[in-house]
Amino acid sequence: MAGTNRQDIKQGSKVKVVQKQDQRSGKLTEGVVDRILTNSATHPHGIKVKLESGVVGRVKEIM
Repeated sequence: MAGTNRQDIKQGSKVKVVQKQDQRSGKLTEGVVDRILTNSATHPHGIKVKLESGVVGRVKEIM
């Protein structure tokens, strides 16, 4: 499932995100959502979240 809708992402969800520095390569980082940083209901490039590991990125896939 794509991570463009905020309502699909919950705290504690397991997701794959792309970090800012990995946007060109498309490298995904897997983790568990700690906080949702995007306020709007949708975002075309993915909802921005902070993972429990401290990584910040846009959700590309919800597992």
